[in-house]
Amino acid sequence: MNPNKALWEKGDFTRIAESMRESGEALVRGLGITKGLKVLDLGCGDGTTALPAARLGADVLGVDIASNLVEAGDKRAKEQGLTNCKFQEGDASNLHELKDHTFDLVVSIFGAMFAPKPFDVAKEMVRVTRPGGRIVMGNWIPNDPTLVAQILKISASYSPPPPEGFISPMTWGIESNVIERFAAAGVPKETISFVRDTYTFNFPSPPSELVEAFRKYYGPTMNAFEAAEKDGRAGDLQKELEALFNRQNKSPSKNATSIPATFLRVTVALN
Repeated sequence: MNPNKALWEKGDFTRIAESMRESGEALVRGLGITKGLKVLDLGCGDGTTALPAARLGADVLGVDIASNLVEAGDKRAKEQGLTNCKFQEGDASNLHELKDHTFDLVVSIFGAMFAPKPFDVAKEMVRVTRPGGRIVMGNWIPNDPTLVAQILKISASYSPPPPEGFISPMTWGIESNVIERFAAAGVPKETISFVRDTYTFNFPSPPSELVEAFRKYYGPTMNAFEAAEKDGRAGDLQKELEALFNRQNKSPSKNATSIPATFLRVTVALN
């Protein structure tokens, strides 16, 4: 089994995605989506950005490596009566089931960055986008002081070293890497733009409960806790994460969590 598939099917990312809905909708509203636009959402999870795009009238295909998330996305689309939003399993580094130049807009918000073989990912995104179309990625930034980069950094310090040849997903948060990967797919750097943007995690309980959700349902954090338990360090990991979440929580209420996280937003305009 593809290790990435195992990672994202391990927990239940829908529980984390619930805290990401508002920012997902806000991001999609800024993409200039019009009725009938053909949109591919790559690494779509259960539809945090796919469903808002469909509600704006786009024809959306969500592709994710995790079958449980594809099922969850399908269920959410059906419940909302969105017949213009479909989900299917697929690997961002090999979209062989999708034809060339099919989509007006390819979106991947914290999705394709986790796929192995980043050069293949860039090539596939370019291949399935029509000339004149756009690619928009949201990528976490390595060593950024805000939430997700810090969760992944702390988790890594409790985990065994990655296998040889592993390329960190966080390398997608470095502009020069993004330019190099798309250049290899034939995209001139002048057509790639970058902006620092913010994604807010909103959760209707205190920060310690959001930490618990990450511990139970988010693959990378679950793996870190399993490794930490073997070393008798799970309590230390819990304390470190709780301190991080409490420190970054901006909610005025003791019983709610609102944590902004900075990410790199990449826009590629294809000629």
